Amino acid sequence: MRIRGIPLRVHPSWFFILLLFTWTAQGQVANGEQAPVSLWLSWGLGLITALLLFLSVLLHELGHSFVALNEGVKVSSITLFLLGGVARIEKECPTPMGAFRVAVAGPLVSLVLAIVCLYSVQSVATLSPLIANLIRQIGSLNLVLALFNLLPGLPLDGGVILKSLVWQFTGSYRKGLKVANTTGRYLSILAIFLGVWISLRGGGLSGLWLIMLGWFGLSASRSQSQILILQKILNELSVRDSASKRFRVIEKSSSIRELSKYIMYSKDIKEVQDWILVCDGGRWVGYIDDQPLKELPVQKWDNYPLSDFIRPLNELPRIEEKSLLWKAVSALDKSKGGRLLVFNIAGLPSGTIDRVDVGEAVLKRLGINLPKSFLDQARSQNIYPLGLDLSKVVDVIKSNINFENKE
Repeated sequence: MRIRGIPLRVHPSWFFILLLFTWTAQGQVANGEQAPVSLWLSWGLGLITALLLFLSVLLHELGHSFVALNEGVKVSSITLFLLGGVARIEKECPTPMGAFRVAVAGPLVSLVLAIVCLYSVQSVATLSPLIANLIRQIGSLNLVLALFNLLPGLPLDGGVILKSLVWQFTGSYRKGLKVANTTGRYLSILAIFLGVWISLRGGGLSGLWLIMLGWFGLSASRSQSQILILQKILNELSVRDSASKRFRVIEKSSSIRELSKYIMYSKDIKEVQDWILVCDGGRWVGYIDDQPLKELPVQKWDNYPLSDFIRPLNELPRIEEKSLLWKAVSALDKSKGGRLLVFNIAGLPSGTIDRVDVGEAVLKRLGINLPKSFLDQARSQNIYPLGLDLSKVVDVIKSNINFENKE
């Protein structure tokens, strides 16, 4: 289903945790202080409790999502999964206070639900102790959900709040992300140790839950650290540092038959052809593709001059060699062929750049050198080597202008 255009999804792992929460809630009902209840009623109340808990999680995520929409940020989806729920947004808020408002909205919804539930327990208890117990559980769980999410470490809401505040006061998105990511890593390690300690003391499910949360937090921390490194590299390298020269030059006075030799020669890398630029006595006049070869019969290739088919250079997607590398990633996402013509400071073509060139430069900065066969395969598929998802990294850079300030 959709709410305000936001797709709501359920991960298969959610069914496992739903069953686990139902079983836990059923045991609490069956062993509670209220009058004995039948097995079917205890399981029914356990299921209702679990469903209401996940309804609370959904409302928590909707709180984030609605505020994000008001901040002009599109929400891709909300997914319920093993560890609760997650709202996926297309890009981060461009301002620290916008990010703060989005982050605080979820815990605020949970706190309101907790207060409403816990406040109404007394009045409901006179009507039905069982219903009052259910409402008390939902209120308590929402209170735990709010307080837990306010812990100051990524990927929790409290970590986003901390990041936003550091970003606001320092003017640096990068510093905010570093601080929040570091606290998140320490909190995750603490959760794992506490989980192990609780498990050794017979805590069972509680200890295992803490270990899982800590492990999830560490994975998220590693992912954020990798994104930080990639952001830094893309913000330091320029197009000049990674450009290659995947174009060939032909004279304007050449014939179409001469062009056929260039096209044939450039088919050495799995259908990926070099651009063919045209010059006239050292002056760039445009480019040409293989369209004349398709339109004209072979017998007439010597009769037609190249000049009849030249196209202007400004039709090709372009970028200046002094531009930062992240701008090349953004431009490549917009180009149809996944390649850009690089211009030097004098405004003349000096090279080309594609996704493989960008990925190779980034990987080399990380100390990784890929064999040519890997690079050729990636180029034939027009993808970044090793599946690097640089577009998402650049989305963060574009939405946070302050990241451009080198530290």
